[in-house]
Amino acid sequence: MEESSAPTSKKGAKKAEAKAKKEALKAQRAAERAAAQVADIDLEDDPAKDNYGRATSPTFTPDTPVVELSSLDDSYDGKTVVVRAWLQNSRIQSAKMGFVELRKGGNWTIQGVVMATISGTGAETQLPAEGTPLVSRRMVKWTTAINPESFVAVEATVKRPLEPVKSCRISGLELHITKCFVLAPAPAVLGMTMAVANQPVVNFSDETPSAGDADKAKEPEAAAESGTPAASMLTHLDNIAMHKRAPVQQAIADIRVEVKKLFRSYLEERRFKEFEPPCLIGAASEGGANVFKLAYFGQEAYLAQSPQFYKQFEIAGGRERVFGIGPVFRAENSNTPRHMTEFTGLDLEMEITHSYTEVLHTLEGVLLHILRTVQERCADEIETVRAVYPSEKILLPEPGKEVRLTFAEAQKLLREEGPAEFRDVRDDEDMSTPQEKALGAVVREKYKTDFYVIDKFPETARPFYAKLDDSGATVGDGVRVTNAFDFFIRGQEILSGGQRINDPEELEARIRAKGVDPESAGIKEYLTVFRQVGVPPHGGGGIGLDRVVAWLLALPSVHLAAGYPRTPKRLLP
Repeated sequence: MEESSAPTSKKGAKKAEAKAKKEALKAQRAAERAAAQVADIDLEDDPAKDNYGRATSPTFTPDTPVVELSSLDDSYDGKTVVVRAWLQNSRIQSAKMGFVELRKGGNWTIQGVVMATISGTGAETQLPAEGTPLVSRRMVKWTTAINPESFVAVEATVKRPLEPVKSCRISGLELHITKCFVLAPAPAVLGMTMAVANQPVVNFSDETPSAGDADKAKEPEAAAESGTPAASMLTHLDNIAMHKRAPVQQAIADIRVEVKKLFRSYLEERRFKEFEPPCLIGAASEGGANVFKLAYFGQEAYLAQSPQFYKQFEIAGGRERVFGIGPVFRAENSNTPRHMTEFTGLDLEMEITHSYTEVLHTLEGVLLHILRTVQERCADEIETVRAVYPSEKILLPEPGKEVRLTFAEAQKLLREEGPAEFRDVRDDEDMSTPQEKALGAVVREKYKTDFYVIDKFPETARPFYAKLDDSGATVGDGVRVTNAFDFFIRGQEILSGGQRINDPEELEARIRAKGVDPESAGIKEYLTVFRQVGVPPHGGGGIGLDRVVAWLLALPSVHLAAGYPRTPKRLLP
C-alpha cells in the first residue's frame, strides 16, 4: 500500500484546508442567524412549553422505554419511545413542520419529524383533541434551530415514512417528535463540521501552518470529490471530539477493538496466558538511542522500547506460552505515515518443542484468523471505512497455500520481477520501505495474496537475541542467516519474530558480536536470567496493532488507526 492512497500536493492540501475554513465561516454565519431567531421565541406563554427546551433532567411520559437507535426495527412501529442522540442537522419545512436528523452509535441515523398540533396564537390559540401531544409552531421553530452536534433527548412515536428516507441508515422508520430537550448544547460554530470530519484526510503533516501558508490559503480552494472540503490531520486532532464522532473513525475504532479480542481469544484457546510487562524500566535494555528518558526519584528511568526481555523472562519462569497487549514506545524521529512514537503491541512468546517453525505457524495462524474473522464480524464497519477510503478487498491465501519466502528468495523475486531500480538488491542487506512495497505488489500479482511471510533474515538485519540457523547457511559475502522472519500485509511489515537464543554463552557471544557490552546496564541483568536457570528453546513475535488495522483497511496513514496518535511533533490531545 502506498503511503497515501490519494497523493495530494502541499499546494492542494492547503487549498483543501482553505475550503474547509471557508465552509466553517459560512456555517458560523448561518448558526448566528439561527441563534438570533431562537432568541426571539418566547417559551413562557406557549401551551407546549413543557415539551421542549433546555433541560438536564427532562420529564417524559411514564413507562416510555429508552431505546437505542441501533435497536429500532419494525416491531416499534406505532410505539412511543425516548431516544437520546446527537442532532446532526435540521431544516424547517414550513411554520408548522420541520425535520431533524438524529445520530448515535457511529453511523446509526434516523429522521425526526416535528409537526405543530396547536393552531393560532395568543387568544386565538386552538388546542388539539384531548390526548393529542402539544406541539406548537414555536416548538417547531425552536427544535429546528438547535445547534448541530447538540446532545438531545426526544420522546416520539415511531412511524413508517411515506417513502424510505435514503439519507438515513434507518430508512424505513422515522420519529414523530412530541417532546425535545437539549441536554448538552453545542456551540453555534463548530471547529470542524461532521461533513468535513467524515471526509478523507489528505494532509498528515504535524506542522502548524505559518503566516505565509495562511496567505497562500487564499488561493482558489480544492475540495473532495463529494464537493465537501477535506481537513488536515492537524485540524482533526485539534477537534478531537468531532474527529472521533465521525462514522469512519467510529468504524475504525470498532475494528481495532475486534482485532484485540480475536488475538486474545485465539491464543487463550491454545493455552497461552496473558501477562503485563512494565512500561517503566531502569535501562535502555535493547540499546540504541531510540528510547525515552525520564526522571525517576533521583535517577533515570526509560519507557520500554519493547516487552521482548520480559516475554523471555516469563518463559524462563515456566509460563510456557504467554502473550501481552500494551503500549510500546520508540523515540524515533520518523515523520512518516508508517511510524508513531507510541503504538500498541500484540506480543507472544512460546516454548519450542522441535523447530522454530512452530512459532511461525502460530503467529501465522493468529493473524490469518484475525484477518478472516474481522471481515465477517465487521463487514458493516469495513464498508463504512471504504466509503471514505476506497480500497480493494484484502487477498488472503487459502489454508495450506500460505506464501513463505526466504529472504534470499524474496530478494531474487524482486530483482527478477520487480521495478528496474531494484535489480541490484543484495541478499545480505535489510529491505528498505520502497523495496517492501515493491515486493508486495509482485507477490500480489504472482501469488494472489496480500499476506505473506519472509523467513531467514540475514543476521546483519536482526537483533543480538536472534538465533542463527544451525545449518550454518549464509547469504551474500558469507553473512549467516537467522531463524527470524517478518510478516507483511499489502507490502507493509506488521510483525517481526523468530527463535531467540536460550544458551547464555551463545547469547553473550552474539551480544559482543553486535558491539554491545554484556556488562552494560539492562543487558547484564538480561543475560543473568539465562545464567540463573535452564531456559528452554523459545521464540515469539511482536505485532503492531495499529498497522494491522491500517493496512487491512488500506488507510493512507497508520495515524488514522490510533485513537490518539503520538508523533515526534504531536503530544496533544
